[in-house]
Amino acid sequence: MIRKFLTIAAMALATFGTAQADPLAKDVFGAAPGPTGGAAAAIGFYSKGCVSGAVELPESGPSWQVMRLSRNRNWGHPQLVNFLIGLSQAAQQAGWPGLYIGDMSQPRGGPMVTGHASHQMGLDADIWLLPPQSLQLSRAQREKISSQSVVNKAGTAPSGLWSAAHMAIIRAAARDPRVERIFIDPVAKVAMCDAERGDRSWLRKIRPIANHDYHFHVRLGCPAGSVCKQQDVPPPGDGCAEAAEWIKNRIDPSRVKPVPPDPNYRHPRTFRLSEMPRQCQAVATAR
Repeated sequence: MIRKFLTIAAMALATFGTAQADPLAKDVFGAAPGPTGGAAAAIGFYSKGCVSGAVELPESGPSWQVMRLSRNRNWGHPQLVNFLIGLSQAAQQAGWPGLYIGDMSQPRGGPMVTGHASHQMGLDADIWLLPPQSLQLSRAQREKISSQSVVNKAGTAPSGLWSAAHMAIIRAAARDPRVERIFIDPVAKVAMCDAERGDRSWLRKIRPIANHDYHFHVRLGCPAGSVCKQQDVPPPGDGCAEAAEWIKNRIDPSRVKPVPPDPNYRHPRTFRLSEMPRQCQAVATAR
């Protein structure tokens, strides 16, 4: 019995030692208080990567405010910061005071302790669908205020909060050549498909996804000088029929064939530091 106990204790200590020597990547990246120096580069992939030389989107500007400042997720590749400032100005042209900016990346990117699977390379940003009532919110107010859903409770049609200004802002984002994809609820995509009377090419970048009715998620492509894997291009066409199918499936869930979960899938929060790209291991531990 004593020998068995000692064996179990030794195994537990070995496991603890391994965890200490090879911590979870989310814990290391999540604890980094600031970025690395040097040239900016996105490294790896959107759901398994990091960013070196990230810059901070200022907490407030003439046409934006960053929300949920306690998360320290208002960092990104300089191209992302430049894009967001420009889009906030486009929002003003659409009639809004500016934009409320949600999560971008951590100071060095990487997996997060909570939330997103992506947002790891400084190329992703969540933008609230709530038109700002004020751009003078305090830090405390920015922790408490919530966005709004632009989809009805049934998930089948726009709510009364959806507007032409939403479409104008999202169209402006999609027409930026740096943008690779924009994720939003399929109801919003169908609303834009129905309303567009001119050039429809930008709609191809709008990708339907669940749980994106309070914000839309912008993803930039890999910038020059980066070491990142580009995502496959969206399917040909404007994608409107695909988004309409999502809504039909919500109305009649029996149309959906069950898809077994991928037994090999792991959420990025489970990755050990040693499983991240080699360059990201260096970024995470740089002094």
